[in-house]
This record gives sequence, C-alpha cells and structure tokens, in this order.
Amino acid sequence: MEQVQQKNPSWVEVISKYNMPDTRNSIWQIINSLGPYILLWIAMYYSLAISYLLTLALAFLAAGFLVRMFIIFHDCGHGSFFRSTRANRIVGTILGSLVFTPYDRWHLDHAIHHKTVGNLDRRGQGDVWTLTVEEYEQLSKRKKFFYRVYRNPVILFGIGSFLLFVIWFRFTRKGMGKPERRSVYITNLIILIFSSALILVMGWKAFLLIQLPVIYIATVAGV
Repeated sequence: MEQVQQKNPSWVEVISKYNMPDTRNSIWQIINSLGPYILLWIAMYYSLAISYLLTLALAFLAAGFLVRMFIIFHDCGHGSFFRSTRANRIVGTILGSLVFTPYDRWHLDHAIHHKTVGNLDRRGQGDVWTLTVEEYEQLSKRKKFFYRVYRNPVILFGIGSFLLFVIWFRFTRKGMGKPERRSVYITNLIILIFSSALILVMGWKAFLLIQLPVIYIATVAGV
C-alpha cells in the first residue's frame, strides 16, 4: 500500500510546490508582460504613419498583454504573486494603473465577491446586477427596461466594461474607506502622469488613437 502511495502522490503533495510564490518567476512574468506591451506601444506609434489598420491589429496583441498584467494585478491582491505584502501592493498598484484600476478599491470588492458569490442574500458588491424572476416581475416597466438593457451582452460587455474601468473607477463613492479612496487618488495620479508624458512625446491624437482601442479591447476581453 505504501508503494502505491509513493507512485501516486496525493493532490496535496502534487500542488504543494506551488503554494509559495517564486520571486524569480514573478519578476520574469512582469518582464515578459510589461516588456512586450511597451514594445507594442512603440510599434503602434510608428505604425500610425503606415496604416491605422496595422495599428489596430497591433492593438489586439497589446490588449492581450494588458489582460495578462491585470492577471498579475489580481494575484498581487490575493497576496500570491510575491511573499512580501509591500511588493504585492507596489507592483499591483502600478500594473493596475495601466489597466485604469485602483488597487484597494477593486480588491475590496473582489474579496467580497469571493465570499458572497452565489449567495442571493449578499448581492450587490463586486458582482453583476442579478435579480431572481420574482424580483424582476415586481419591478416597474421602466426598471424592467433598464434591467434588460443593463444585462444585454452588447451593453454589459461592449460598452459597460469600458465605462467601468475608464470612467467609473475614477471616482470614490459614499461609504468607501480611506485605503480604497487613497487607491483611487493614487491610480488617477499615475494615469495622469503617464498619459501626460506620452501626450508630450507623441501628441494627444496619437495617444488616443493607440490608448483607446487597446484599453477597449482589453476591458471587453477581460470582463
């Protein structure tokens, strides 16, 4: 029996080597995500002089790396990317800003989402607005129309996702704690700094022609 167990280790034994972050691998993941993203930005800038269709094609690749950085941002918030809490917060804040997402604000909602997902009595934070059939039938015609529009895939994924990351996350809300408010302000400041720097280098028109399609594709794909 012992020989069989040695040949067929339990799942706990199999995954145990993945329980702790590997700093070397974490740094490499940042390099092979952020590096190509920066290079694609440069390529998109020069591609504007050739064809905007080429720029848009490159935008899909850049958006893929942006989603990859959001995954790192996500893992930092779970404390699973680095062993150091400070390192997770610093890297998560910087990469989150590239995806227009405030670190503490998003991760508070996300933590609540993990605790309450599937619990109909604890809806409303970090999730998509969802009603039961009975709740929907009790709505007025106006609210039913609004709910159906909100849940429409074109709105939910095609428009809502972009507005959520680019507009909604720029503001604090009532009842938000100091860490969440601070993360919104810090993220907005970082966005302002890198946007201003890029506009000074390439001009506002080139910046928007690159940034808007990249963030739009990334938010739609991510959501």
